[in-house]
Amino acid sequence: MHISLYFVPFSVKRALPMITRMDHFTLVSDNLDATRQFYVEVLGLAEGPRPPFPVPGFWLYAGEHPVLHVVGVTQMPEPRRGVLDHMAFRAEGLARTWLILERYGIRFSVVRAPGAERTWQLFMQDPNGAEVELDFDATELPPADWKTRLER
Repeated sequence: MHISLYFVPFSVKRALPMITRMDHFTLVSDNLDATRQFYVEVLGLAEGPRPPFPVPGFWLYAGEHPVLHVVGVTQMPEPRRGVLDHMAFRAEGLARTWLILERYGIRFSVVRAPGAERTWQLFMQDPNGAEVELDFDATELPPADWKTRLER
Protein backbone atom coordinates (compact mmCIF):
# COMPACT_ATOMS: atom_id res chain seq x y z
CA MET A 1 0.00 0.00 0.00
CA HIS A 2 1.37 3.42 -0.95
CA ILE A 3 0.67 6.40 1.29
CA SER A 4 1.49 9.84 -0.03
CA LEU A 5 2.93 12.15 2.62
CA TYR A 6 1.62 15.09 0.61
CA PHE A 7 -1.80 14.39 2.10
CA VAL A 8 -0.65 13.74 5.69
CA PRO A 9 -1.35 16.69 8.01
CA PHE A 10 1.77 18.63 9.04
CA SER A 11 1.24 17.77 12.72
CA VAL A 12 1.48 14.05 11.87
CA LYS A 13 4.55 14.60 9.66
CA ARG A 14 6.38 16.23 12.58
CA ALA A 15 5.90 13.04 14.63
CA LEU A 16 7.61 10.89 11.96
CA PRO A 17 11.35 10.14 12.27
CA MET A 18 13.19 13.04 10.67
CA ILE A 19 16.48 13.31 8.90
CA THR A 20 18.93 15.32 10.98
CA ARG A 21 21.62 15.95 8.31
CA MET A 22 23.19 14.54 5.19
CA ASP A 23 25.65 11.85 6.22
CA HIS A 24 27.74 11.14 3.14
CA PHE A 25 27.88 10.61 -0.60
CA THR A 26 29.42 7.52 -2.18
CA LEU A 27 31.29 7.73 -5.47
CA VAL A 28 32.54 4.84 -7.54
CA SER A 29 35.78 5.46 -9.37
CA ASP A 30 38.02 3.61 -11.77
CA ASN A 31 40.76 6.16 -11.04
CA LEU A 32 41.32 6.35 -7.28
CA ASP A 33 44.51 8.41 -7.55
CA ALA A 34 42.94 11.21 -9.61
CA THR A 35 39.85 11.17 -7.38
CA ARG A 36 41.98 11.39 -4.22
CA GLN A 37 44.04 14.25 -5.71
CA PHE A 38 40.93 16.22 -6.68
CA TYR A 39 39.17 15.96 -3.33
CA VAL A 40 42.24 16.10 -1.06
CA GLU A 41 44.79 18.31 -2.81
CA VAL A 42 42.38 20.58 -4.67
CA LEU A 43 39.27 20.77 -2.46
CA GLY A 44 40.93 20.17 0.91
CA LEU A 45 39.08 17.15 2.28
CA ALA A 46 41.21 14.86 4.47
CA GLU A 47 41.58 11.11 4.08
CA GLY A 48 40.62 9.34 7.29
CA PRO A 49 39.66 6.05 8.88
CA ARG A 50 37.59 3.57 6.88
CA PRO A 51 36.27 0.17 7.93
CA PRO A 52 38.13 -2.79 6.38
CA PHE A 53 35.73 -3.31 3.47
CA PRO A 54 36.78 -6.04 1.00
CA VAL A 55 36.93 -3.51 -1.86
CA PRO A 56 39.47 -0.75 -2.53
CA GLY A 57 38.60 2.81 -1.63
CA PHE A 58 38.89 5.52 0.97
CA TRP A 59 36.80 7.88 3.09
CA LEU A 60 37.25 11.64 2.94
CA TYR A 61 36.48 13.89 5.87
CA ALA A 62 35.37 17.49 6.39
CA GLY A 63 36.51 18.09 9.95
CA GLU A 64 35.55 15.04 12.01
CA HIS A 65 32.82 13.83 9.64
CA PRO A 66 33.33 11.41 6.71
CA VAL A 67 31.36 13.14 3.98
CA LEU A 68 32.57 11.28 0.89
CA HIS A 69 33.05 7.53 0.53
CA VAL A 70 35.01 6.53 -2.56
CA VAL A 71 34.82 2.94 -3.82
CA GLY A 72 37.32 1.65 -6.36
CA VAL A 73 36.05 -0.31 -9.35
CA THR A 74 37.95 -1.73 -12.32
CA GLN A 75 35.27 -0.51 -14.72
CA MET A 76 32.63 2.16 -14.25
CA PRO A 77 29.12 0.69 -14.15
CA GLU A 78 26.99 0.91 -17.28
CA PRO A 79 24.43 2.23 -17.22
CA ARG A 80 25.39 4.74 -14.55
CA ARG A 81 23.19 4.46 -11.46
CA GLY A 82 20.91 6.99 -9.91
CA VAL A 83 19.56 10.44 -10.50
CA LEU A 84 21.86 12.50 -8.29
CA ASP A 85 22.37 15.82 -10.05
CA HIS A 86 25.31 17.13 -8.03
CA MET A 87 26.83 17.30 -4.56
CA ALA A 88 27.36 20.60 -2.77
CA PHE A 89 29.82 21.47 -0.03
CA ARG A 90 29.86 24.59 2.12
CA ALA A 91 33.31 26.12 1.69
CA GLU A 92 35.50 28.98 2.88
CA GLY A 93 38.22 30.94 1.10
CA LEU A 94 36.66 31.85 -2.25
CA ALA A 95 39.67 33.70 -3.71
CA ARG A 96 42.15 31.04 -2.52
CA THR A 97 39.95 28.21 -3.87
CA TRP A 98 39.58 30.02 -7.19
CA LEU A 99 43.37 30.22 -7.56
CA ILE A 100 43.84 26.56 -6.59
CA LEU A 101 41.29 25.44 -9.19
CA GLU A 102 43.09 27.50 -11.84
CA ARG A 103 46.49 26.12 -10.77
CA TYR A 104 45.23 22.55 -11.24
CA GLY A 105 43.59 23.42 -14.57
CA ILE A 106 40.10 22.59 -13.34
CA ARG A 107 37.39 24.27 -15.40
CA PHE A 108 34.57 25.73 -13.33
CA SER A 109 31.62 28.06 -13.62
CA VAL A 110 30.57 30.76 -11.19
CA VAL A 111 27.04 31.65 -10.10
CA ARG A 112 25.82 34.30 -7.69
CA ALA A 113 22.74 32.82 -6.06
CA PRO A 114 19.60 34.93 -6.51
CA GLY A 115 17.78 36.49 -3.60
CA ALA A 116 18.96 38.24 -0.47
CA GLU A 117 21.89 35.95 0.39
CA ARG A 118 23.78 36.09 -2.96
CA THR A 119 26.15 33.23 -2.07
CA TRP A 120 28.95 32.45 -4.47
CA GLN A 121 28.68 29.04 -6.11
CA LEU A 122 31.49 27.33 -8.03
CA PHE A 123 30.55 24.32 -10.18
CA MET A 124 33.01 21.78 -11.58
CA GLN A 125 33.32 18.13 -12.61
CA ASP A 126 35.34 15.67 -10.54
CA PRO A 127 37.57 13.11 -12.35
CA ASN A 128 34.65 10.65 -12.45
CA GLY A 129 32.18 13.05 -14.09
CA ALA A 130 30.25 13.94 -10.92
CA GLU A 131 29.28 17.58 -10.63
CA VAL A 132 30.58 19.29 -7.50
CA GLU A 133 29.30 22.60 -6.13
CA LEU A 134 31.21 24.71 -3.62
CA ASP A 135 29.10 27.30 -1.76
CA PHE A 136 30.78 30.38 -0.28
CA ASP A 137 29.32 33.08 1.93
CA ALA A 138 28.09 36.16 0.06
CA THR A 139 30.54 38.35 1.98
CA GLU A 140 33.58 36.56 0.55
CA LEU A 141 35.50 38.32 -2.18
CA PRO A 142 36.61 36.66 -5.43
CA PRO A 143 39.93 37.59 -7.06
CA ALA A 144 39.85 41.27 -8.00
CA ASP A 145 39.92 40.44 -11.73
CA TRP A 146 37.39 37.61 -11.49
CA LYS A 147 35.29 38.67 -14.49
CA THR A 148 38.37 38.73 -16.74
CA ARG A 149 39.49 35.35 -15.37
CA LEU A 150 36.15 33.80 -16.38
CA GLU A 151 36.64 34.92 -19.98
CA ARG A 152 39.88 32.92 -20.35
